[in-house]
Formats: sequence, structure tokens, C-alpha cells
Amino acid sequence: MQSQITPFLQTVAAASQAALLLDYDGTLAPFHVQRDRAYPYPGVALVLQEIVRNGRTRVVVITGRDATDILPLLNIHPHPEVWGIYGLQRLKTDGSAQMPRLDARTLDGLSDADRWLGSQQLRHTAEFKAGSIAVHWRGLSESDAEDIRSRVVLGWRPIAESSGLDLLNFDGGVEIRPPEADKGDAVRTFLSEISPDVPAAYLGDDSTDESAFRVMQGRGISALVRPQWRQTAAQLWLKPPGELLDFLGLWLKACVEHDALDGGRAAAVIG
Repeated sequence: MQSQITPFLQTVAAASQAALLLDYDGTLAPFHVQRDRAYPYPGVALVLQEIVRNGRTRVVVITGRDATDILPLLNIHPHPEVWGIYGLQRLKTDGSAQMPRLDARTLDGLSDADRWLGSQQLRHTAEFKAGSIAVHWRGLSESDAEDIRSRVVLGWRPIAESSGLDLLNFDGGVEIRPPEADKGDAVRTFLSEISPDVPAAYLGDDSTDESAFRVMQGRGISALVRPQWRQTAAQLWLKPPGELLDFLGLWLKACVEHDALDGGRAAAVIG
């Protein structure tokens, strides 16, 4: 793994600023049936804390969750920037939040989707976000999960079609959401705001991360983070937690090397 990323990390060490874009569930943290207990893999928050405090890396979490869900789980201070609901929502480091106003058609569609869940006695499976609804079946038996999946997809599909919403399948669930919510679009927007000379990386695990992996092609590096490999557009494969921690540790080392190089230059100038 180290030999594959060494040339990239050399650019991180030489740069005054870098960007580290990260998915949360399945990437920084193992999946948990109780989503409010999905804490990061041991050691991950600590090394991310050091990367943030070093000041040379802009750390950004891009997640399907509501952005405010991430901060207490990650527990990093100062907290990183978080793009929630697949980029539809943006929570900046200064605490300000951005969320587009949803039109009446979208709101009506989400209300219809909610009412349908109630009629099927499935609201207990749902996660209600600022601009979408996700149904989860992680932890259920294969037959129960398939039963819920088929019912929800069948019930939500006409609602999505009539209201201009998308149905998104992810690992352990399905979500009804506005079509503009997409991790690839979020990454594209973020990259447009920084210099093309800033080295950037994106780490993710799910099929929802594939659009982000594709956006990163030719712009930086991307890594699939999951125990088992699958077909992907990502350039690297990292097995969590060990290889994930190795990658983050090498990133921090590159940032520290940059500081040491700057210190050496300053000393030479003073001398």
C-alpha cells in the first residue's frame, strides 16, 4: 500500500495545503445497527484530530447522514467541515450551515413517502433527514431485509416518479431524495473552490461513493475502504482498520515533514 501512495504523499509533504475528503459510515467507522453508536475505528479520531490541528489539511466529511449527526460521533475539535445528505447540506467549520430550500413538489413527495411508511407500519425502520428519508434493514435476517426492501421500493417508486425524486440503494438500505444530492457533485463543487495544485484524496466504501471516485480521476487519489474488495472506480483498496490507520498516519507524517522542511528553510534564512 505504501509504495502505491508514496508519490502522492510526497506532493502532500511539499504542498502548503492539502484536502482529505472522507465518507463516514463504513469508512471511518464500522457499521452499527444503532446508528448513534457508530463510533470511529479505534485510533482513527485521534490521528484525524492531529491532522486537523496540524493545519495543513482541509478535512471534509461527505456523508449520507444529516451533517449534525457526525460531529458527536467523530468528536474532533475544531470540527471538520461536513457535507451531509450526500452533499445537499453543508456544515462549515465556523458553525454556519447551508441547505437549499426544497420546492413544494419535493416536500410533497417526501410527505407522501412518509405517509406510505406509516400505512405499512414501517416508520420505525426510517431515518428522517432534512431533505430525504432512508429506510434501513441492517441487522435483519436476509429474508426480512429482502421483504422490507421489495415493499419499500415498490411503494416508493411511483411516489419518486411523480415527484421528481430519486431512489438510492446503499449498503443496508434505500433512500428517497432529491436528484441533486450526489457525492460526486459534492466533491466536484469542493474541488472547484480550491486550487488545482492542492493535492486531494477521497476515501469511501459504498456504491454511493463511486461517483466521487470518478470525479477524483486525474485530480488526486481515491481509495475504497472496506474489508472485502469489490469492483470500483477507486485507485486504491484499504482494509479497515489497519490499512486505513496506516494511510492516515502516513498523511500526518507528510504534513509534519512539511513543517520540518519549512522550519529548516526559515532557519537557513535567519542564519
